[in-house]
Order: sequence, then C-alpha cells, then structure tokens
Amino acid sequence: MEFELWQMALITAVGIVGGFLNVVAGGGSLLTVPAMVFLGVPGPVANGTNRIGILAQNITSVIAFARSGFKDFKLSLSLSACAIPGAVAGALVGVNLDGVWFNRALALIMLAVMVIMHFDRRPEERAKDYQPTPRQLLHGHLAMVGVGFWGGFIQLGVGFIIMPVLNRVMGLDLVRTNMHKVFIVAVYTVVALAIFASQLELLWIIGIALALGNSIGGYLGAHFSMSSSEAMIRRILNVVLVAFVIKLLWDF
Repeated sequence: MEFELWQMALITAVGIVGGFLNVVAGGGSLLTVPAMVFLGVPGPVANGTNRIGILAQNITSVIAFARSGFKDFKLSLSLSACAIPGAVAGALVGVNLDGVWFNRALALIMLAVMVIMHFDRRPEERAKDYQPTPRQLLHGHLAMVGVGFWGGFIQLGVGFIIMPVLNRVMGLDLVRTNMHKVFIVAVYTVVALAIFASQLELLWIIGIALALGNSIGGYLGAHFSMSSSEAMIRRILNVVLVAFVIKLLWDF
C-alpha cells in the first residue's frame, strides 16, 4: 500500500494524541487502529501495525519514568512474565480474526470500552510507600494473564483493565501504577508484535510514523499526572469513538 504525505502526517498526529492518552489514562489505540482502518488498511494489519507505535511509546515512557527516579524493575518483570503467556494466546487469536468480523468486533469492543470508561472510577489515592501484601501480589500476577491476553488480542482499552489491577487490586499509587503499566505493555508488545509480523505483512512505514507520534505522546504523558481536564478529554474521545463505531457498522 502507498500513502501520501498528508496521510503519514495524520497518522503521526493521531499517534501523539493516542500515546498521551495511553500513558495518562488509556484508550489511545481506540483512535489509532480505526484511523488506519479508515485509511484503507485491513483490520488485522492495522491491529498488528499498531503494535509498532505501542512498543516505541512504552519504551520512551519507561525511560522517562526511570530518569525521574520511578522504577521497580523486579516487580515490573515478574508482572510482565505473567502477561506474556496471555499475550501469545491473544495475538494468535488476533491474527486469525479478519475481514468483516474484525471490523464488527472492533466496533463492539469500542462500544464496550466506552461503557467501561463511563463507569470507570478515578484511581484511588494510595500511599506512595505502600507495599502490596503477598495476597495482593498473587492476585495481581494472576490478573496479568488476562491483561496479556487482551493486549495481545487487540490492545484497545487495555489501560482501563491494567490500571485497576495495579491500583485497586495491588494497592499501588498512580505514579507507580503508570510506571509498571508502561513496562508491562512494552514487554508483552514485543511478543505480540513478533507473532503479528510472522503471520501478516505489517506496514512498517506507517508503523514508524505512528511510533514517532506515540513516542512524543508517551513522553508527554509520562510527565503529566491525572489532570482536572481528564473529563473533557474523555468526552471528546467519546464523540470521536461514536463516529468511528457508526462508520464501522454502517459499512457492513
């Protein structure tokens, strides 16, 4: 597929917004994947190509957090290890969901995530020095298998799944929640991307443009804590998502 300069610029711009949303709250892939589909990219290819940007974004975010003194690689790695088997299974399902069924599934998933976003509570206030109990650690690690499956399958809205696990189940404060989140997503994305690349012809040029935007957005998001304007961001996001859902369902 060939793309014009304006299309590459559009993907980069959408990537900036998506990368920022992914790190701050979640939902960035709800913009980037449909944007590629509407540019004519087949659904599964868009799903796989999106991982290029996701990987770049989260590597950038991990570095930004680490440079600011926020890192706990031991716990991040153990949580990531639990997410990998799920990501493998999810990616294998994702590469085989094609054509009209991918677009229908995408529309339904977007609707489901919008509902989750509507009822999602703000992250709970947690003490910065709080250490999870053994029971909390066990539950958190078990939940990561499901997180990995969702992320490997389609990635959309994974932030709204992983953040409650880290914040509410494990008791981590918001900064550490985001710190671990970007590390875990980076690790399982390597595995998911490898599976998609081995099964499909990904659009690496589009992926690089998306990676540039996601990296910028991820860097900005890593330095931006939950703001009072988040509600407005979510309202705008919902309007865009409704338009995407209508377009996806109307075509089929």
